[in-house]
Amino acid sequence: MSMAISRRDFMKVTGAVGAAGLLAACGGNSAASSSAASTASSAPAASADESLALSDGPVSMTISWWGGDSRHEAYQNAIKEFQAEHTNITIEPTFAAWSGWEEKMAAAFIAGNAQDVCQVNWNWLYNYSADGSKFVDLNTVSKFLDLTQWDDAALDACYVANAQQCVPVSMTGRIFFWNMTTFNKAGITEVPKSLDDLMAAGKAFKEKLGDDYYPMHLGAYDRMILMVFYLESKYGKDWADPVTSTLNYTEDEIAEGIDFIKSLVDGHVMMNLKTYYSANSDTATHQSNEWITGKIAGIFEWDSAASKYSSALDDANKDGFTVGEEIKFGDNNGGFSKVSMGLAITKTSQCVAEAATLIDFLLNNGKGAAIMGSECGIPASKAGLAAAQEAGAVKDLVAEANAKVMAFTTNKLDPLFENNDLKASGTGIYQEVFDTVDYDGVSGADVVDTLLDGMESVGYTIG
Repeated sequence: MSMAISRRDFMKVTGAVGAAGLLAACGGNSAASSSAASTASSAPAASADESLALSDGPVSMTISWWGGDSRHEAYQNAIKEFQAEHTNITIEPTFAAWSGWEEKMAAAFIAGNAQDVCQVNWNWLYNYSADGSKFVDLNTVSKFLDLTQWDDAALDACYVANAQQCVPVSMTGRIFFWNMTTFNKAGITEVPKSLDDLMAAGKAFKEKLGDDYYPMHLGAYDRMILMVFYLESKYGKDWADPVTSTLNYTEDEIAEGIDFIKSLVDGHVMMNLKTYYSANSDTATHQSNEWITGKIAGIFEWDSAASKYSSALDDANKDGFTVGEEIKFGDNNGGFSKVSMGLAITKTSQCVAEAATLIDFLLNNGKGAAIMGSECGIPASKAGLAAAQEAGAVKDLVAEANAKVMAFTTNKLDPLFENNDLKASGTGIYQEVFDTVDYDGVSGADVVDTLLDGMESVGYTIG
């Protein structure tokens, strides 16, 4: 490695963010405590617990989520409406941007002091509650949470350890977003639709706009997703078995994928990580000056992130934001769709009935779902989607992006791909691999063992 400090090293030096402020504080005369304290078993899923009841007395409840400013506003407005209808319930929210969030929540899950209701990533069910010990089986709260509003396939994706550990808020996948204001300045009038288009854009940006303009920037985790997208496009097979996490790619194929990412950096399509971190340290792409002012003109992101990236642009660039097309890098459609996020109730909660009622309000209720709209992606709840559409709260950009993703992607994601030891911003194995490529200029063959060793360490079966 070079002597320049990488983002992975920067995060190690500055230390992991603590779990302060993640204490659950639920009170009141709720009958939920006995259910919440139950432990998981290998028995079939529980039926509704008829003993659960809403408290008549004052209840203090907590909820946590991550996201951008518009998501924060939607949650807070929906919570205000919920409290207006349930005047005995006070809700304390905890929220922030994604960076460092999983580390905070992991510490809270381990310590047993996470919020009553938690917005969770799908793979957290496997990472932190593979034995069913962290989250309530929502089948037991079906008196308060209408599970019939979700398709069986969506619910099944969140059914782990014989328990419905969360309900999906939305389904999502990755797609390209472009700032066509900058592309037009470079003489490009159409969104990139092929690898040749990407490479041509890199050359045009460098020649016509200068060295500090790039068609795209991706962090390490994003690069890993694009690499898998590329390999699946070319070879037509899932990255790994979606059940057993047995890797489906050879060492040589993975090295080829890493070299594909390196070629985008070498071709001025993507900003070198060293360059980005030197200017921005740990700042998220949508918060960087380069994105805001159009010097970075593209991103490969979750469809639900459309509003976050669009709203971050300054006035000179905002009108140029465009949902791109999925790019085929081979004969197959690459990429995957997944449960974007879910809402779960922690087993340490002392107000399970109230927590379930809140989730139902946010995702199924006409008032709550209309306020939430598409801030967490296109609603997976049938009632929630209908309410959001009727209220005109489904943002066109998010709907367009989601429709393109769902029509294109066919591959499945395995639960270990997003393991925090692999994907953690600054400290994960993906970061180490792509930092090494960019800082030291090495090839995929030089770092593929680092990636495979890291994958094996979290439970992948390597052929």
